[in-house]
Order: sequence, then C-alpha cells, then structure tokens
Amino acid sequence: MILIGRALSPFVRRVQVTLNLLGLACEFKPYGVVTHGAEIARYNPLRRVPSLVLDNDEVLIDSSAILDYLDELVGPEKALTPPSGLEKRKALKLTALAVGAAEKAIAAFYEKARRPDDKVWDEWADKCADQALSGLRALEDMAPEDGGWFGGEKISQADITTAVVIEFMGVELPDLIGEDDIPRLKALVARFNELEAFSSTHPANQ
Repeated sequence: MILIGRALSPFVRRVQVTLNLLGLACEFKPYGVVTHGAEIARYNPLRRVPSLVLDNDEVLIDSSAILDYLDELVGPEKALTPPSGLEKRKALKLTALAVGAAEKAIAAFYEKARRPDDKVWDEWADKCADQALSGLRALEDMAPEDGGWFGGEKISQADITTAVVIEFMGVELPDLIGEDDIPRLKALVARFNELEAFSSTHPANQ
C-alpha cells in the first residue's frame, strides 16, 4: 500500500499511526496540497490528502473511509473502532469531536496565516479557535483519570485521533491550549509518545 500526504496533516497522520499500530506495511509519499497538487490529483481529483493506494491499485480517499477499510482488513479482534453497539457509538462520538476540533483549528490557522493581512476576519478565526478548544475540553471531560485509554485497556481510534489533533494544534496554534488546560489529554499524548508507532510519525522525523 501507499499512503499519500504529509504527516503534518492530522488526517494523514492518524492513518499513518493506525497503519503502524496494526503492523501493516505501507510506503509513504509525503505530498503537500500546496506544493504537490498535480501529484496528488493523480490519486484524488479533489487534490486532498490522505489517499491510500491499495495493492490492487484501488485508491481510497478521506481518512474516515481509509480507517474503516483498515479495521475491516485486520478483523474485529484487532480493529481500532468497536464493531457495533454502544461501544462503537461512543468511539465514533469521541473521534468526531477530535476530527471536528481539527477542522476548526485548520480553519482558524488558514484565516490567520493564508489570507492577506487586510483580508483576515479576526472574529471568525477566533470563533473557530474557540470551537476547536471546546471540542478538546469535551474530550477532556470524557478522558480516563487513571492513565488508561478512552476504551479501557485497548487503544482505540478515538485515542489516536485525539492525540494527533492535540499535537497538530500545538504546532499550528501554539497559543490556543493553555499550560493548565486538558491535563488528562496531555497525559494521553505523553503515553503515545512512548510508542514508536506514534513518535516516529512526527513530521520532524520524516
């Protein structure tokens, strides 16, 4: 398989961490949407990342679809999202909060960093940043207090996506998360960084 996209994207990185944790071999092509639009368009006409090229040359686009396929590939015993019922709904809700926080953080970053100075809508950027932080605080309220994972003893996709999003926000919106904010989630990120499957995916390491 081939994963298309830069690990700076939280959506690309959560796929890469998942591949590592599941022990699935994959080539990595770190294409960025700004610098490699033509190359990305070969895999996804929207020129978005990530895309995953399967061994039969089928191309999957959108991280949620890719992660669903990887869970199906490894089977329910190894899958990182529970297969059904209350546990699945809880995991999907947690993951959706993390994804939503990432989307709002990206919107805030682009408003501040990509627009000409005289075109920046500060009120909109601040609103998006506040929504991103609200999502993280909701996750903090549901995070385990005992140093475990959202789903108990087993890492889930909710854990992966949350940790990736927090580190992304730390890079792109470094002033958003206060020193005393989200201590449980920060502890979750620290536990992930003890795992090579996660720490090796830092953009600085690639």
